[in-house]
Amino acid sequence: MTRVLSVTSECVPLVKTGGLADVAGALPGALVEHGVEMRTLLPGYRPVLAARPDAPVVFDIPDLFGGPASIRSARLGRTVLYILDAPHLFDRDGSLYLGPDGYDWPDNPQRFAALSLAAAMVAAYGIEDWFPEILHLHDWQAGFTPVYLRELGAAERVKTLMTIHNIAFQGCSPGDTVGALGLPPQGFTQSGFEYWGQVSALKAGIVGATKVSTVSPTYAQELMTPEFGMGMEGVLAGRAADFVGILNGIDEEVWSPPYRAPAAKKKLKAALREELHLPESDGPLCVVVSRLTGQKGFDLLLEALPALIEQGGQLALLGSGDPWFEGAFRDAALTHPGVSVRIGYDEEFARRLIEAGDAILLPSRFEPCGLTQLYALRYGTLPLVSLTGGLADTVINANAAALARGVATGLQFHPTTALALRQALTRLCTLYRDPALWAKMARNAMAQPVGWSASAAAYAALFAEMTAVDDAG
Repeated sequence: MTRVLSVTSECVPLVKTGGLADVAGALPGALVEHGVEMRTLLPGYRPVLAARPDAPVVFDIPDLFGGPASIRSARLGRTVLYILDAPHLFDRDGSLYLGPDGYDWPDNPQRFAALSLAAAMVAAYGIEDWFPEILHLHDWQAGFTPVYLRELGAAERVKTLMTIHNIAFQGCSPGDTVGALGLPPQGFTQSGFEYWGQVSALKAGIVGATKVSTVSPTYAQELMTPEFGMGMEGVLAGRAADFVGILNGIDEEVWSPPYRAPAAKKKLKAALREELHLPESDGPLCVVVSRLTGQKGFDLLLEALPALIEQGGQLALLGSGDPWFEGAFRDAALTHPGVSVRIGYDEEFARRLIEAGDAILLPSRFEPCGLTQLYALRYGTLPLVSLTGGLADTVINANAAALARGVATGLQFHPTTALALRQALTRLCTLYRDPALWAKMARNAMAQPVGWSASAAAYAALFAEMTAVDDAG
């Protein structure tokens, strides 16, 4: 079996702030049947160690950026979990990346450089008589790993795959942190990890990894353009021959609807409307489960919302984020009886929204992959999405050709403007008024493959390609 160490800053079911955690939690199990043994290295945050209190120490690190550390061995489902136990870096209040004051931990560069260095040490020296052939690096938090791997003399033997989950997060720190992070000064160049006078962990991973990937084919193309690359487009274009987009999947056992046909939604929708004090309506019940940010396009939704309400549509929203958006949606709920807003996050309630809703709205300005639309497809809740990233790759638009062939699974709109969104909401309401057509689309959605099977096979093929270079040599 191909031996791969996944290096990640979060992983379900232990710690999560976003889709990265879902991917890191699900991919190792999905790869087993493809001949890949993937183990996971995760920081020892308080919740992680609390969940695995008896995990034995299997690797000692006398000094890791200011204090002793160790790596503990535990289980994560069918696979092995390694926990980087460094109390001076990870045993603290606050969230994974932010302190109690809501700001980044000032030592985040050191905290995640430590994760990268620990991964390189495992690759160089082995752990529990196990030597990974490939390190799968997730986002900037693992970006320095190729640099440390070279410093330890193991870069020729161990290959690296850098996966970008969101280019917006680049792990930048001041240029004078090179020494404090144990990085080689000669690497602080335009062709190395220097980025506009700063040190960028993400750039270090992009330029230093054997291969680079991201979480959808369309996002891979977008990232090499100024509109989406956020300053890294030239760096990624330089790696174009080694850059690939592989769609994320979801755990279909975890996200399994309590019904086999979308017609069963009627009772669930009636119960949800009663709970949310929404009146009966002959229009679609649209749901939103999201962070409330400009990236997600919620200013566009606020502007386009009257187009939905005027046609009998309703909106049930669960989310939190930018205080301005929270207030604006609260105001919309006070103005429109067909709008319900709950600020915060509740996993159980989020699932009930997706189960009962007719459609889910994702008007994102950019979306690397997106998992919410995959959950919605699984539940026969039609996604209305902007034509970007993974949203473009996973939803079959209800245009004339797709409707004629009977294959549509949702709606897409472009460009990403309030006008285009209003037009899409009008199309949505028109389709909803044709019960037979709507039911067909919902059945198509539920039949859409959204699990990890195809994507795990693509990762396995990429890993095989990476190791074949050595085998051929």
